[in-house]
Amino acid sequence: MENKLRNYAKLAIQVGINVEPGQELVLSAPTNAIPFARMVVEEAYAAGAKDVHVFWNDEITTKTRYEMAPDEAFETFPAWRAEGLETIAKNGGAFLTILTPNPDLMKGINPARMQTWNRTAMTALKGYRHYTMNGLCSWSLLTIPSEAWASKVFPNDAPETAMDKLWSQVFSVVRVDQDDPVQAWKEHIAFLKDRLALLNSKNFKSLHFQSQTCDFTIDLPDDHIWVGGSIPNAKGRDFVPNLPTEEVFTSNLKTGLNGWVKATRPLSYQGNLITDFSIWFEEGKIVKYEAGTGEDALKSLIETDEGSRFIGEVALVPFDSPISNSNIVFYNTLYDENASCHLAIGNAYGMCLKDGDQMNEEELATAGLNRSLSHSDFMIGSADLSVVGTTKSGEEIPLFIDGNWA
Repeated sequence: MENKLRNYAKLAIQVGINVEPGQELVLSAPTNAIPFARMVVEEAYAAGAKDVHVFWNDEITTKTRYEMAPDEAFETFPAWRAEGLETIAKNGGAFLTILTPNPDLMKGINPARMQTWNRTAMTALKGYRHYTMNGLCSWSLLTIPSEAWASKVFPNDAPETAMDKLWSQVFSVVRVDQDDPVQAWKEHIAFLKDRLALLNSKNFKSLHFQSQTCDFTIDLPDDHIWVGGSIPNAKGRDFVPNLPTEEVFTSNLKTGLNGWVKATRPLSYQGNLITDFSIWFEEGKIVKYEAGTGEDALKSLIETDEGSRFIGEVALVPFDSPISNSNIVFYNTLYDENASCHLAIGNAYGMCLKDGDQMNEEELATAGLNRSLSHSDFMIGSADLSVVGTTKSGEEIPLFIDGNWA
């Protein structure tokens, strides 16, 4: 276990962030991940990091704040933090976030409070998010198990057994259980780059998704770029935003989505689970939605701002992939999105457009990309999904058949 944890920490620094000598690193970590976070700090300095700034967070005090703080507490964000993050990003720093999911943490909390705080925080962090959403600075996300998460994923097991099972799954899907995890990731990224080369060579005008749980067409903007695996930052140094990652993705044309889709996996949003939900689109806009559970949370997400009524990302993930093949619902977007094709409600990635990383908000909007404070993926892939791409010349090319690459 200790050896695998150490390899996981090395993977986060050497592959996820790909720390360069003299670089600053901002590490956000929960208090129940302190031992692992300390390993990450050690590996960062060993790789040559200049300084590691650690921001601790605690889920219990976060929930207490939502329960007990006055309303005005959710209407302001600490300027020193927003300005500090933006300055570090501007100066070429990197950002690593460790998550210990608790899918039901915010059950019972007033969703209006979370919506207000989300809008406040995202507005304050707009400058910092310009660097992350456009791939100008290195950033990465990873998870480690918590007892609450393990018990949610394996509800019929004793807590200790559930934790052991979840650790085993985490180590497997991030390839830490292999002899040389770093080399395994290099080979995996090379495979994803092959998929990207195919997609980018076609410059598709639109994609048609069809299965028993969806039927929609999504238009793509001129000069869109498919991205996946590793991404070059402003200095050309590759980083991997998500550990794990199985997706290739791009930004869609804001007004070019028509049809309907039913999510094929639950969505955990701000500590609430949204299950059995469907969404209908006309000219890109969400015109109707319904959910079996968590509809208030879905409403809060969709009503974050005007842009959260539109889609900003479309991603392709084969049904025959490590996370999907585990036959486990992880109740965590970082994992579930890498088991399934998905869409993202909200902001589009500027890096998915030619020269988009050099554009401002207005220019990205003019190019057809959705702008929003939010960005939340939800899963739509299935074993019977077909995806057909149509080129500008009208040629139709099957991309997915029965859930997998054609």
